[in-house]
Amino acid sequence: MEGKAKAKVEKLAFIFSFLLLSFFSSAGADKPLQYQSLVLRPLGKNPSTNSELSWAETETKIENLPLSETEPTIALNLEHRDVLAFNATPEALFNLRLQRDTFRVESLLKMAAAAAAGKRAGGNGTRVRGKDFSSSVTSGLAQGSGEYFTRIGVGTPPKYVYMVLDTGSDIVWIQCAPCRKCYSQTDPVFDPKKSVSFSGIACGSPLCHRLDSPGCNSKQSCLYEVAYGDGSFTIGEFSTETLTFRGTRVAKVALGCGHDNEGLFVGAAGLLGLGRGRLSFPTQTGRRFGRKFSYCLVDRSASSKPSSVVFGESAVSRTAVFTPLITNPKLDTFYYLELTGISVGGARVPGITASLFKLDAAGNGGVIVDSGTSVTRLTRRAYIGLRDAFRAGAADLKRAPNYSLFDTCFDLSGKTEVKVPTVVMHFRGADVSLPAANYLIPVDTNGVFCFAFAGTMSGLSIIGNIQQQGFRVVFDLAGSRVGFAPRGCA
Repeated sequence: MEGKAKAKVEKLAFIFSFLLLSFFSSAGADKPLQYQSLVLRPLGKNPSTNSELSWAETETKIENLPLSETEPTIALNLEHRDVLAFNATPEALFNLRLQRDTFRVESLLKMAAAAAAGKRAGGNGTRVRGKDFSSSVTSGLAQGSGEYFTRIGVGTPPKYVYMVLDTGSDIVWIQCAPCRKCYSQTDPVFDPKKSVSFSGIACGSPLCHRLDSPGCNSKQSCLYEVAYGDGSFTIGEFSTETLTFRGTRVAKVALGCGHDNEGLFVGAAGLLGLGRGRLSFPTQTGRRFGRKFSYCLVDRSASSKPSSVVFGESAVSRTAVFTPLITNPKLDTFYYLELTGISVGGARVPGITASLFKLDAAGNGGVIVDSGTSVTRLTRRAYIGLRDAFRAGAADLKRAPNYSLFDTCFDLSGKTEVKVPTVVMHFRGADVSLPAANYLIPVDTNGVFCFAFAGTMSGLSIIGNIQQQGFRVVFDLAGSRVGFAPRGCA
């Protein structure tokens, strides 16, 4: 039976491909395909740390900084986690990124599947065992916890550390002394006893009860745990603390003070959860920053501009096109959107319709936008349709062998620029036209480029950060919408 089913799928895929080629042939007779230029840049060298992240701490280490409740905007620069890698070749860094991406996607899929099955693995992402501001971002932390870091002051007086920003997590947490078990981080481990603003949370506190499964110790202090899909976890006290963003202080942020942190963590001291749940940083600071934030991620090899994140009214770009957020009643962390179709070369790809991406009442399926996933994953049927349409439109380009998760690659060695079919993602109310560099990317230093999408057997599709590069992606929780502003990193 299994062999018959496989044969049936292969037959349907062949018929679909034949119809697709026929479609492009007929479309070409009536209306030529739309192309755009791609300037070819090979994988770049390992970047050095962005100077914007190496702020002299005297810049923000000002005694008695005002705890202003009316600060209009916070803006921070961001860096990709590769800045923390030394003596690594471009190919090695790229392959590590793809490995992390696999962990990341597996982690998100596990969260979604557990939530749909009625298990408490979503929400604020916790379980226990035994008005505006902007900042730059750097990639890192656990294999499945995100790609971008920023520099944040923790406590009073502030101690500056690298923290990962992650739209796929809610809880804010940091490694704390004394360590039962701590991983290696760039900065000294935060000691809450040296902060006058640190405060524990009692077991009976409403804040403690916002955790999915709060714990309690013998001192009646609230305990938390965050567990990631790659097996990493952090356990400790749930508390409140002051965070400082380049001179702007935000008081009484609920965060985990982790004394037992184990797994595949790298470099950063903790994580700033930017999810949609009730304990995420945007939700906690909603009164001050209007439950609005945005980020803009740049291609490090092609731009001298920094990636950045902005909190508050200034986060909302006037040039953004918006699509409504969809609510998953089983999982409140992720940002679900309605994808209705995809165009290649100016023509809608047959068979890629909203029904392929539908979020059902049980919490299965859907499309999320995520800062920590690199390569966009589409349900298998949608991916095959998109891939075959792109292959048909790029038939003049010399093919190359498959590379890692990519099955559509081209040998563009010796060329400086090529024409490729346009790709547009159609969300409800918003058409997002991707720059060529957001979907045909270098995978080595020898001129091989691959189509930067992949298929998944899961019902959940994920819009990754490669496709988001150069856009200011606006998360307006108050308006229940997400926006995309092209050329938004200026």
